[in-house]
Amino acid sequence: MKRFVEGCERTQGFLLPASVEDYVAEDNPVRVIDAFVDSLDQQISQTDPDARSMATSGRGSGIVGYNVQSAVDAEHHLIVAHEVTNSGKDAAHLANMANQARDAIGTEKLTAVADRGYFEGEQIKACEEAGITTYVPKPLTSGAKADGRYGKQDFLYLPGTDVYVCPEGQHLPYRFSTVERGKTLRSYWSSNCQNCPLKGQCMMPKSTERRVNRWEHEGILEIMQRRLDLDPGKMRVRRSTVEHPFGTIKSWMGATHFLTKTLEKVSTEMSLHVLAYNIKRVLTVLGSDALISAMRA
Repeated sequence: MKRFVEGCERTQGFLLPASVEDYVAEDNPVRVIDAFVDSLDQQISQTDPDARSMATSGRGSGIVGYNVQSAVDAEHHLIVAHEVTNSGKDAAHLANMANQARDAIGTEKLTAVADRGYFEGEQIKACEEAGITTYVPKPLTSGAKADGRYGKQDFLYLPGTDVYVCPEGQHLPYRFSTVERGKTLRSYWSSNCQNCPLKGQCMMPKSTERRVNRWEHEGILEIMQRRLDLDPGKMRVRRSTVEHPFGTIKSWMGATHFLTKTLEKVSTEMSLHVLAYNIKRVLTVLGSDALISAMRA
């Protein structure tokens, strides 16, 4: 039995793969168990069996309830689509709500503006493939930036040669691909990092090189980011559009918010609130005579 793990050469940076995913083949039975565990609902509410914990703005805090998704028309502030879920993460609902809004309006193309909580690559990709133009800012979650080091945004990608260029001007060529959480990631790094004068601002103390990972469809996200850079006012439009109906409905509902329990009943209750809001909004926009005429037509 050998006492040491063998590498390729003395200068090899890592003996282990960049991810545990590299050890497990796509057809390995353990992935079935992994998917099953991820699908398990590990929350139990003794008050409402369908309610789940929702994160709030306070660190380590939350409230048991429901997550209401809505799509609001930017011109008249009408709620064109809504859905009540017990999933606390908004990111999984972008494509669904955008498609519902497009169907409700009856148009082929749509512009969807959402906050950082909706940033998820597969969802944005699904919107783009459906002809929906998205504006979703990327969350600022870079650990390197938080530590005062260069973040991924400081590395320039050159699609023609498939390399990244670091702040020092060195090229990071493609090395290999891995699959993490169902996404194919391409890894890039340079062999000159140890001799770089900026390595203290770029690398972790014990690292031998700085690696940059790139999702295989990241070009879609980069195109969306360029749209945001050219039109930063889009996020102000979002705040003045979708926050208004939510604030109005919450003021009507009072401190108790929903009065019913279970997802089905809460969904019905929310639909009534949306109907009442839209009727009052149309009365404000068109007036009672025009609304009555349109209802009779």
